[in-house]
Amino acid sequence: MLGALCLAVLLGYAYGCGQPAVAPVLGARVVGGEDARAHSWPWQISLQYISSNAWHHTCGGTLIAPQWVLTAAHCISSSLTYRVVLGKQDLSEDNEAGSVAVSVAKTIVHEKWNSLLIINDIALVKLATAVEESDTIQAACLPPSDLILENDYPCYITGWGRIRTNGPLADVLQQALLPVVDYDTCSKSSWWGSTVRTTMVCAGGDGVVSGCNGDSGGPLNCQRNGLWEVNGIVSFGSGLGCNTARKPTVFTRVSAYIDWINEKISAN
Repeated sequence: MLGALCLAVLLGYAYGCGQPAVAPVLGARVVGGEDARAHSWPWQISLQYISSNAWHHTCGGTLIAPQWVLTAAHCISSSLTYRVVLGKQDLSEDNEAGSVAVSVAKTIVHEKWNSLLIINDIALVKLATAVEESDTIQAACLPPSDLILENDYPCYITGWGRIRTNGPLADVLQQALLPVVDYDTCSKSSWWGSTVRTTMVCAGGDGVVSGCNGDSGGPLNCQRNGLWEVNGIVSFGSGLGCNTARKPTVFTRVSAYIDWINEKISAN
């Protein structure tokens, strides 16, 4: 609870963090995921880049403070110009009620991000202006430092990633129940082996549902003590395709980087 309380103070939002005005509809496992209830994950953002005078979704992310978004390091390129779209449900709607697009003031990629080993896959995005809390835009809580969720803990992945291997990107925000797979299991040789580090968290792996291209940078949403925390950042999955058995989605474990997050926000 300590991490959640500290962040709520930082935000100064009326609702506090991790308490959506519109409650998500939580249900059984759905193959490939399902449409999320509109605005029930109000911290989910779309990170977009401009090309040929048009904006394109590239990654997800999580609003954690009025001017700060958490995403994956592999989502950030120094050669691109980004914006963050908040309060969004349907990416195909240009003027969706409750949504806002904000330019990016700076991006901060972890100093020890390694694209070959895929370690320290975490980045912060500072918005050019702070966003106001609303029914459609709220922040997620950060977990306490070093929190480890037990095996099979029920969490949800959300994003606009591909709905199947090599399939189209989703227009409507998707959600899927993705239970945590503990490190001892995920690091077995028949699973991810030594590719998985203790600074990561795995979820899924039964071949039914997983993250997919376009979900990168988005949150692993886990509820504790009535508050929703961003416990993971979508980092990588199987090269064999989405929904591969024993190849769960691998997330950067946010609780391993609380000190880094606080340090960067305080210094910038």
